[in-house]
Amino acid sequence: MGKQDMATGVTESAAAGWPEHLFRREAGNLVTALAGVFGLHRLEVAEAVVQEALVRALRIWPFHGMPRYPAAWLTQTTKHLALDTIQREANFEHKQQQLIAFMAQWPGRAADSAPLREADIRETRIRLLFACCHPQLSPEAQVALILRVLCGFSAAEIAGAFLIAESAILQRLADARQMLREKPVTLALPDGATLFARREQVLHSLFLLFNEGCKAAGGEALGRATLCLEAIRLAESLVAHPAGDQPRAHALLALMLLNGARLPAPAEGAGNMLRLQEQDRSQWDRGLIARGMFHLARAAASEKLSEYHLQAGIAAVHCAAPSYAATDWAQILELYDQLLAHDDSPHVALNRAVVLAEVAGPQAAIAAVMAIPDLPMLKSHYLLHAVLGELEFRQNNLRAAATYFHTAVQLAEMKSEQLYLTRRLQTCLGQ
Repeated sequence: MGKQDMATGVTESAAAGWPEHLFRREAGNLVTALAGVFGLHRLEVAEAVVQEALVRALRIWPFHGMPRYPAAWLTQTTKHLALDTIQREANFEHKQQQLIAFMAQWPGRAADSAPLREADIRETRIRLLFACCHPQLSPEAQVALILRVLCGFSAAEIAGAFLIAESAILQRLADARQMLREKPVTLALPDGATLFARREQVLHSLFLLFNEGCKAAGGEALGRATLCLEAIRLAESLVAHPAGDQPRAHALLALMLLNGARLPAPAEGAGNMLRLQEQDRSQWDRGLIARGMFHLARAAASEKLSEYHLQAGIAAVHCAAPSYAATDWAQILELYDQLLAHDDSPHVALNRAVVLAEVAGPQAAIAAVMAIPDLPMLKSHYLLHAVLGELEFRQNNLRAAATYFHTAVQLAEMKSEQLYLTRRLQTCLGQ
């Protein structure tokens, strides 16, 4: 038997023959549903029950074949295991009948009947999402908990996405679960000002999750598309709920969809990257772009522009342009000027300088980079040196460009980044 993933019960050999997304998706759905049964302080029990159901599938399916409705099989198995747990544990004795009645409402009576319906878990998913973003949890712990509980990812997969040790993720998850056990955190949605603050935390966590997906290289860790699509899925659930149907949430979803639409294009193959001007725009996902434009229009209901509105606007200009040369760079620069007023971070200023190069030339862009107030904060980030290398290259200053690209290669962490920057360095050296 192959190596087993203790988060999902899936072995390497099984993953090769069965749809991996089935286990991941159903694990998230089932843990979400059980969280409403056991409560947040018993979240580990819910996870253990679901894991046991997946392990049973691993043991039975190779010998008897996949059931006709595998998701329904997992639902029914989880239901029976949950009932056994309720009846066995003294901690549940005082509400055993209530919980059994709740479990009886789960759909299906046989293994070939319907699995959990989306409508049955939508409300709990949103409540659990808000709980995962409790202010006493760090942003990193919030994202890890969302991936683990709502998306069904293992600690190893999450660690791969964050490029940190698995032990660090396990510790984040353990600390988060302990906080949920010890603090009076419930699945009830907050109200008033507390709801607004918590919703902002949810948006920020989803934004971080999406960005982690954008940074992950194709074929490395979870793969960027998987993380990005999970962030989009949760954001779509959020805006469909009264607690999340707000312009800022629609703006964030628009940003995700419009940037996500371009994700299939940047990879040439195993870990290679393409610059924006080299991408085949016919490969961009027009369906995602259309959905992004729809949510951007919904976001316009607010008179106040947020950073999500402005970033989505920038993405919309890129998606609307038929070619790189036809891009309205002046409009993008104007949006970056407004964004810089919201967020004066050096990263935003660096991105603005890249756009300025298209409007006023590379020399003006270099001057803008050197004028960034917090420029030293970027010295250890490969992107600063990559940008300066490109700007010097455009002025035919090949020696200076090669120096910047060499530094960028040393600082880059992702294989795709290193390969791309090495190619740029070789071009400067005439290799």
